[in-house]
Amino acid sequence: MKFLDEAKVYVKAGDGGDGVVAFRREKFIEFGGPDGGNGGKGGDVVAEAVEGLNTLIDFRYAQHFKARKGGNGAGADRTGAGSDDVVLKVPVGTQILAEDRETLLADLDAPGKRVIIARGGDGGFGNANYKTSTNRAPRRADKGWPGEERWLWLRLKLIADAGLVGLPNAGKSTFLAAVSAAKPKIADYPFTTLHPQLGVVRLNATEEFVLADIPGLIEGAHEGAGLGDRFLGHVERCAVLLHLIDGTQADPAGAYRTIRGELEGYGHGLVDKPEIVALNKADAMTAQARASRVKALERACGRPVMLISGATGDGVPGVLRALADTIAAHRRGD
Repeated sequence: MKFLDEAKVYVKAGDGGDGVVAFRREKFIEFGGPDGGNGGKGGDVVAEAVEGLNTLIDFRYAQHFKARKGGNGAGADRTGAGSDDVVLKVPVGTQILAEDRETLLADLDAPGKRVIIARGGDGGFGNANYKTSTNRAPRRADKGWPGEERWLWLRLKLIADAGLVGLPNAGKSTFLAAVSAAKPKIADYPFTTLHPQLGVVRLNATEEFVLADIPGLIEGAHEGAGLGDRFLGHVERCAVLLHLIDGTQADPAGAYRTIRGELEGYGHGLVDKPEIVALNKADAMTAQARASRVKALERACGRPVMLISGATGDGVPGVLRALADTIAAHRRGD
C-alpha cells in the first residue's frame, strides 16, 4: 500500500429540512388551526480515528464528502427526518487542519476519538411553531439552515514510541529489520527508504514498543534539500530519538552535528527530546578506529555513545534496553 501522510478534502454537511405551512382539515372540527411540522436536521461530517490504518491513501481518490439534507416537515405536526452522519475513518495520529494548513482543528491521537468537522444545519420551523393567541393562523414557515462546508487538510503523524534518525546510509533500515518484523528495503545507496517505516520491537513477553524509521536527512533538509524534513512530523510524538551514526565515515562528529542542526531548524521541540546516540557498523571498523571515533563523537554530543552493529547484532540489546527504559519513564510521566 502506498504511504500518504497528507491529503486535502472538501466536506459539506447537510442542510436542514424546510418547515411547512399546513392546517388541520377534518370534517367535524371547524377551526383546526396550524399543524405544519419543523424540518429535520442535516447530517454532520465526522472524522473518527480507527486502528488498523497507517496511511491516508483512501483520501487520494475520494476527496469530496457530503452529508444529506434533513427531511422537510409535514402536516399533522410531523417533523422531518434527521439525516445520517458521514464518517471519515482516518488513522490514529491524524491531525485536521484548516485550509491555511496552520490552524489545528483537531488531533485524533487515540483510537475511537471522534470530532465533528462540519456541522449539519438545523431544520426550519413550521407554521405550528408561530401559533399565538393573537396569530391563530400563521402562514409563516422557515427554510432549513445551511450546513457547514469547508476545505480541510488531513496530516498524519504516526504514533511511535521511538524514532530513528540519521544521515542516509547510517544503517537505520538494517537496524529496524534486525530488531522487529518489519521488512524495509535495504541497499547500499542513499535514500533507499523513501517513506517512514514502522516496526514493533518486543523485548520480552511484557515489554514492547513501536519504532519508526524516518527517511535519511541531509544538510539543508529543513529548507527542502533531499527529501526535506516533512517526515520529521512522524517523530514529534516519540518519547525518545535513536540517533544512528555511520561509523565507517571519516567524520562521525560532523554527521551528528548535521542532523542536530536539521532537528533544530525543524523546531517543534525535537531537539529537546531524550536522545540515545549510537555509532553503527562496528563490524566494519578496526579496534583503533572504533575507539577514536567513539571518543570524538562523545566530545561532539556531550553524552555517552553506544557502539553497535545492526548487521551482526553486537550492542543492539543494550540500545533496545536503553530505549525501553526511557519510554517506560515517559509513560510514567517521570
